[in-house]
Amino acid sequence: MALYEHIYLARQDISPQQVEALTGQFKTIIASLGGKVSKTEYWGVKSLAYRIKKNRKAHFTLLNIEAPPAALAEVERQQGLSEDVLRFLTLRVDALEEGPSAQLRKRDDDDRGDRRGPRPDRGGDRGDRGERRPRRDEPRAEGESF
Repeated sequence: MALYEHIYLARQDISPQQVEALTGQFKTIIASLGGKVSKTEYWGVKSLAYRIKKNRKAHFTLLNIEAPPAALAEVERQQGLSEDVLRFLTLRVDALEEGPSAQLRKRDDDDRGDRRGPRPDRGGDRGDRGERRPRRDEPRAEGESF
């Protein structure tokens, strides 16, 4: 059987429980047609680069699938009919990725916080920079603007 990575985007105004229900429906379709879903990742609500059907955000879900092409064609047909699914993308891969996907690893990296330390340009020590020049205290001439 072929291996696929399948991502679909669901409308922002449905709940995460409804997204899980959609994922369950798609898994049932794949299982009934002789395939299996080895990994499911819910990435959460993310901003879109541009509006899709008047939506600025969407729920993202990744499915790693091992199934015949007919099963995937049926899932894509069902997603095309669903009003809750905005977009979907299926890629055939040589091997399925084990462990968390790049999106989940990125989220873990973001949770580590700021590792650069204090910022000297935010009112701290000026370091090796000299003191500022004194301001010009000269009065401005009429009509002169800065």
